[in-house]
Amino acid sequence: MRRSSSTTLAVFFLLSLGIASSASAYRDYFTEAQKAQLGNIHTVLVEVITLTDKGAGNAEGIREVVMRRMKELGYAVVSDPAASHDVVVRIKCEQRKTWEGTASAGGDNDLLDAPSRLWKGPACQVTYALGGMKINWQKEVRTEFEDAFQASQSAHADEPGTYALTALQHALEAYEFPLLLTAEWGQPDRLLNLLDAPETSQLRKLKIISLLGKIEADEALPHLREALKDKGLAKQAAVALGNMGKEGIPVLIDILKHSKQPELQAAAAKGLGDLGNVQSDPRVVPPLLEMLDAPGINIIVQTEIAWALGRVPDRRSVEPLFALDRKLQKIRNDPPDPQIKKLKEAVFWSIKQVYTEDQYS
Repeated sequence: MRRSSSTTLAVFFLLSLGIASSASAYRDYFTEAQKAQLGNIHTVLVEVITLTDKGAGNAEGIREVVMRRMKELGYAVVSDPAASHDVVVRIKCEQRKTWEGTASAGGDNDLLDAPSRLWKGPACQVTYALGGMKINWQKEVRTEFEDAFQASQSAHADEPGTYALTALQHALEAYEFPLLLTAEWGQPDRLLNLLDAPETSQLRKLKIISLLGKIEADEALPHLREALKDKGLAKQAAVALGNMGKEGIPVLIDILKHSKQPELQAAAAKGLGDLGNVQSDPRVVPPLLEMLDAPGINIIVQTEIAWALGRVPDRRSVEPLFALDRKLQKIRNDPPDPQIKKLKEAVFWSIKQVYTEDQYS
């Protein structure tokens, strides 16, 4: 069972790795028939175009990488357009990226792997087409250098175009476009199979967990609960649970109350705040209030709890937040403690949210 898209959670270090967010498989412009097509994609046609300053480049290396990596998710992959296929994945790699106009702001267009109008160096555009219709989903992979000529000279390489395409091939080896496409198509089973595979790296598991939270697949719940037992995966699993709907609330409450890991407790508090906001579920408020100023509470956890209470305005939060604010105002630090400052800001913001709500409720 799959649900409609909700507000996504972002974690900065995952964003820097291109992990944090992906286009949802449940875009409003898809018809029910198209959604079914996406969910049933099995055979992928891979089309690759490579361009250098001297014309078409050798596409074989990039084609091999793309086909091999799509197979890792269990897809059947073909390169002959005459062969039967369910979807077309297109990779266009250029020594100098062609400007195709300014992308809209917001959503996927603001992500680090979104096409950049400012980048003029080597880049690959990853797109796909369904039933002859090009979908408004596009990712961009770039090299670390912008000038292929200078970079090739520094590396004592003979041909800048070939050097740029080789660098893009290496970038495609590292970039997780197969996972993003699988999430976009709404196929959690393929992601779960890879998550459970013993050879899957910890970093890749983190990305898979993040994507499972984004597409809100019920099938992922037991796997996310299991990931909570792994210290390296637990924080992202808690964040993903915050996207999973009401079923994630009891698990997050248990983490908040009983976990010995402050980072995991903070992630659970954030998840509860987002769930309470999106689902309009008041069940999240009592456990947040119980832990708001609990003895020995970590200040980072306390700060996330305060932010979460502001996201779920409830009159029960008014007095506890005011009480914590009065306590914080008595603290005098010289120099100011940055964590205390962050907590004060969170409490002040949340008081405004819940007090205003209380006035009109």
